[in-house]
Amino acid sequence: MKLAVVGTGYVGLVTGTCFAEMGNHVVCIDIDADKVKRMQEGEVPIYEPDLDILFERNTTQGRLHFTTELKEGIADAEIIFLALPTPPGGDGSADLSFVMDVAQQLSGMITDYKIIVDKSTVPVGTAEKVQNILAERLDPALFDVVSNPEFLREGVAVDDFMKPDRVVVGTSSDKAREKMRRLYEPFVRQGNPIIFMDERSAEMTKYAANSYLAARITFMNEIANLCEKLGANVDMVRVGMGSDTRIGKRFLFPGVGYGGSCFPKDVQALAKAAAESDYDFRILNSVMQVNQDQKGILVDKILRYFGGDIKGKNIAIWGLAFKPETDDIREAPAITIIQSLLEKGAKIKAFDPEAMDNIRKLFGNSIELVDNQYDALDESDALAIITEWGAFRNPDFEEMKKRMSKKAIFDGRNVFSLEIMEEQGFDYESIGRPVLRK
Repeated sequence: MKLAVVGTGYVGLVTGTCFAEMGNHVVCIDIDADKVKRMQEGEVPIYEPDLDILFERNTTQGRLHFTTELKEGIADAEIIFLALPTPPGGDGSADLSFVMDVAQQLSGMITDYKIIVDKSTVPVGTAEKVQNILAERLDPALFDVVSNPEFLREGVAVDDFMKPDRVVVGTSSDKAREKMRRLYEPFVRQGNPIIFMDERSAEMTKYAANSYLAARITFMNEIANLCEKLGANVDMVRVGMGSDTRIGKRFLFPGVGYGGSCFPKDVQALAKAAAESDYDFRILNSVMQVNQDQKGILVDKILRYFGGDIKGKNIAIWGLAFKPETDDIREAPAITIIQSLLEKGAKIKAFDPEAMDNIRKLFGNSIELVDNQYDALDESDALAIITEWGAFRNPDFEEMKKRMSKKAIFDGRNVFSLEIMEEQGFDYESIGRPVLRK
C-alpha cells in the first residue's frame, strides 16, 4: 500500500519505518526542515533499538521517503496517519491544535478517497472533530476517519510494532475496516487479534490501558513505601503478588515514579476529560499526586543520610532517561531529582548511555556530564541510581570503591540485590527494602 505518516516523532518514525519494512511505500512528513534533511541523508534523529537497521534498509530500497511538503507527501497515499504531538495544555487536557491544523490543511488537498488515521493519543471524540473539519470542504465519499491508537513502549517500540499483542481499530466504515485489516494482517500472522470497534471506544482504550498501567506502578510504589515503615521487603511481596495469575508479574517493580511521553500526559488528560464530564476520577487524581511525591523519595533518603544538609556534597547520578533503552527525558524522574538536589546545594556529576545531550540542553553547565559511568563517581559522597540501564547492573564494585569518597548508594530502581550490597560493604538504601549500613 501507499501510506503517508504526518509527524516523525517516536510514534511517527517507528510507524512509517515498520510499515515500510512490510513492503509498503511510505512518505513521512514533518515541518522541521532540518530534521527532514538529516533523515534524507540517512540520519535517524531518535535513539530506539533496531530502528536504525530498518531505517537504513528501507530508505536504501526506496520504500521510505521524507518531505516537508504535506501536499506532496499525501498525494498518492491511500492511508494518511496523523502521528502528531498532543501535549498537555495548561489545564491538563490534550492540546489538539496540531491535529486540527493538519486536518484543516488536508481538507483543501484531498481529491480522491483516503483514510485519515488518528495514530496520536487523542481524547474521546477526536475522530468526530477531525471528521467535521474535513466535511466542511470535502465530499464525505472522499474520506473516512479512523482511530488506531499505538501501544508502543519506548526502548522496544520496533518489536512492539512488528509483533503487536493486539491492533485496535476504531471505524464505522466497512471500506476503511477492510483496508486497515489488509494493512495490519502481516503483523499478526501468529494469531494476535485485530480488534475492530467504534471510534470513541478505540480512543478510550488507549487512555484506559495507559492509566491502568500507571496506577499499577503507583500502587506498587505505595506498597514499597509502606514496606519500609513496617519492615517488610517489597521484593518478596512483589514475587508473592506476581505469582497470582489474576495479577501477573509485569509492572510490579517499585521505583522513583513513572515518566515519559505517555503515562503522565495520558493520565492527566483522562482525569481532565472525566472532570469535564462531571465525574471525579479519584483513583487517577491520587495516581498523579503519589507519582509526583514518589519522585522526591530518593532526595529524602539522601537528605536523611547526611543529617539534612547536602550543601557542597558531590552526588553522582547514573541514569537520566525516563527508562532504559531510550534517550527520552520527558517527565523523567531524574529531572525532578536533579533540580531538588541543586536547590539544596549539592554538586552533581552524571552519566547516561543515551540521554546526556537532551539533559545538557535542559541543565547546561549547572551539572557535569561525563563520558563513562565510573567518571561520575570521582570524589563522590553518594551515588544515586535513577534509570535501570543494563550497564549498571553488574558494575566493577572495586573500581567504584576506589573512586567514591563515601561508599553510599541510593538505588531508585532496586538494581542491586541486598546480598551483593552487604557483601560489598556499601551503605545502601533502595525502594521498599531494608537499609544496609556497613
